[in-house]
Amino acid sequence: MRIETEMKLGFKDVMIRPKRSTLKSRSHVSLEREFKFLHSTATWTGVPIMAANMDTVGTFAMAKALAEDKLFTAIHKHYSVQEWNDFLRDLAPEMYDYIAISTGTGKNDSKKIAEIFEANPQLKFICIDVANGYSEHFVNFVQQTRKQYPDKVIIAGNVVTGEMVEELLLAGADMIKVGIGPGSVCTTRVKTGVGYPQLSAIIECADAAHGLGGQIISDGGCKTPGDVAKAFGAGADFVMLGGMLAGHTESGGELIEINGEKFKQFYGMSSTTAMEKHVGGVAEYRASEGKTVQVPFRGDVEATLKDILGGLRSACTYVGASRLKELTKRTTFIRVAEQENMVYTK
Repeated sequence: MRIETEMKLGFKDVMIRPKRSTLKSRSHVSLEREFKFLHSTATWTGVPIMAANMDTVGTFAMAKALAEDKLFTAIHKHYSVQEWNDFLRDLAPEMYDYIAISTGTGKNDSKKIAEIFEANPQLKFICIDVANGYSEHFVNFVQQTRKQYPDKVIIAGNVVTGEMVEELLLAGADMIKVGIGPGSVCTTRVKTGVGYPQLSAIIECADAAHGLGGQIISDGGCKTPGDVAKAFGAGADFVMLGGMLAGHTESGGELIEINGEKFKQFYGMSSTTAMEKHVGGVAEYRASEGKTVQVPFRGDVEATLKDILGGLRSACTYVGASRLKELTKRTTFIRVAEQENMVYTK
C-alpha cells in the first residue's frame, strides 16, 4: 500500500484565467481540428466533440444531427447487424467520418463487428469500450483488432493514467478514452472506491499520448460548456459527452410524462436498467455501477449544440485562441473555491 500526496483536480476545482486577446469576435474562432493517427492512415477533420456510446445518447438519429455540424458520434453497440445495414444503406459518404461502431471484448462482439464491416467496409472507426481498460485481456483484444483491421481508426478505453495510455497506443489503438467514474450516471467511484479526478487524468494522459503521437478523448464529467472548454484546455483532443446530450428528440430512452412535464430516461451502461435490458439482469458476481434518472425533455439537440459550441468559442476569445488547437497552450488554470454566484439558483 502507498499514498500519493499530490492533489488531483476535477473541473470544479479550477477556472481558466483570461489573457489579452486580439480577437474582435467569437465568430473569428475556428473549432475545427484536423488529425492524423498513430496507426491508421486515415485523416479526420471536424469539431472534436463526441456523443457517448450509450444507448440513451449514441443513437443513429443523434449521429445524423451531430454530423451536420461535423461533430462525431460513437454509436452504441446494441444495434443489430440488420439495423446497421439499414442505417448505412442510404448514408451520405461524408457521414462515415463522423461515426464509430462500438464493441466490447467478447467473442460475439468480434463476430458482430466482422459482419458489419464485411457488409460496410467504408466504416472507418472502431470504439472498443470497456469500463476497466487495465486488464491484460483488453490489451490483447486491442492488438488482435489492429491485426484484423490495419486501416481502421481504433478508439480504446477507459483508462486514467499515462502508463496505460502508452500501453494501449503501442498495442494498436489510435485514440484512448480517458475517464473512470466522472460521468453523471456512473457510480463506479462509490461502488468500488476507484477513480481519478478528470482534469488531472486528462493532463497526465494527454502528455503520455502526445509523446507517442496518439490522441485522447476526455470521457465524462462535463456538466456545462465551461467544463468542455476546460477539458480542451487541459489537453484533450476530443471531448465525449453523455448527460449533456441526453433528454433530446434524437436521444434514446423512454419518453415519459410526470405531472404534465415530459422527461426522458437516462441511465449508465452498467446500471441495473441497462443490464436488464441487454443481458437479462445483473450477474450474481457483480454489482450495478450506474444509476437511472429522468432528464427533462429538451427537444431537438440543435439548440444544445449551439450553446456548447458558443461557450467554447467564447472561452477561446477570453484567452486569445483563434483556433481550438491553440486553446491548450493558451490555458492557465487557477485553483478556486467557488465557480459561480448561486444566489438565484434553485
